[in-house]
Amino acid sequence: MVQKILFIPLIISFLATLTALPHWINRAKHSGLVGKDMHKLDKREVAEIGGIPVLFGFILGLLSYIALSTYYFKNVSRSLQIMALLSSILIIALMGLIDDILGWKIGLRQYQKPIFTLLGALPIIVINAGHSRMVLPFIGPIDFGLLYPFLLIPIGIVGASNGFNMIGGYNGLESGLGIIILSTLGFIAWSSGVAWIAVVALAMVFALLAFYIFNKHPAKIFPGNMLTYSIGTLIACIAILANIEKAALILFIPYLIEFFLKLRGLMQKESFGSLNPDGSLSLPEKKLYGIEHLAILILSKLKTKVTELKVVFSLYLFEIILVIIAVLVK
Repeated sequence: MVQKILFIPLIISFLATLTALPHWINRAKHSGLVGKDMHKLDKREVAEIGGIPVLFGFILGLLSYIALSTYYFKNVSRSLQIMALLSSILIIALMGLIDDILGWKIGLRQYQKPIFTLLGALPIIVINAGHSRMVLPFIGPIDFGLLYPFLLIPIGIVGASNGFNMIGGYNGLESGLGIIILSTLGFIAWSSGVAWIAVVALAMVFALLAFYIFNKHPAKIFPGNMLTYSIGTLIACIAILANIEKAALILFIPYLIEFFLKLRGLMQKESFGSLNPDGSLSLPEKKLYGIEHLAILILSKLKTKVTELKVVFSLYLFEIILVIIAVLVK
C-alpha cells in the first residue's frame, strides 16, 4: 500500500510536465525563444529552455510527496533535506536560465559559472547533509570531518552541475542520459534503504520521461542550460544525501572524459558534428573535442553511416555499461 501511494508524486511529475510542455513549446516559439537544430539539413528552429516545464513538474511532484509525508504518514523528518535540495536546484536553475536567455556568447563566462554554482551548494552545506565518513579504494575508511561539508560538498555540486552541462547538442542526449543516471541512483538508494531519496530521483526521472517524448529525435524542444545544470545538481545532491558517491562517480565517467577533451580546446570548442549533404555526420576537425566526437570516430571506423541517432544511442550504451558496473560495486 505504501509503495502504491509513493507512486502518486511520480505520476504528478510526469503528468504536470507532459501537460505543460506543449503550451511552453508554443509560447517559446511565439516569443522567439528558439534555437537552430544544428544536425538537421534545414536547420529548423526548435523551442528552447525546456527546463521550465520539467522543473515545474518536478517541483509539483516533490511538494506532493512532502504533503503525503506530512498529512498521511505524519512524518516530516525528511522535509528539511528535500527543501534544501530544492533550494540548491532552484539557485543553480536561475543561473542556467540567465545563461539561456543571454546566450553562450554574451552570457556567463566560463570562470563565472563555478562561482554561481558554488552558491547552489550553500543549502546542502548549511544542513550538514551526507556522511563525512567515506571508504576510499586502496585506503579504507576516512572521516573527513568538517572538510566534507565545506570542501567536498561544494566540489561535488559545482563539478556535477557544470559537468552534466558539457555533454549535449544532440536530440534526446541530455534527457536520455539524465533518465539513465537518475534511475540507477534511485534504484541504488532504494536498495540501500533510503527510499525517500529514491522518490526524489524518480520524480525527476518521470518528469524527464515526459520531456523525452518531445526532446527525442526529431526534437520539438531543447533542454537548455537551465535543465542540464539542474540535473547535474540533483545527481550530486542524491549522491551526497544517500551516501552513494562511488556509484555517482562511476556513472559520471563520460563527463570526466568530456571535460578532458574540452580542456584541450580551452573549453571553447563545441561538440557538434559536421553535417554532410546526405544528413550523416563526420568529425568537424582532426582533433576530438568531446565524447560525441569520439562516438562519431568509432562509428565511422565501423563503416556505418554516422547519424545523430546512432551517436546518441552509442552514448546511451556506454552509460548503460557503467550502470551495470555501478550496481555491481555499490
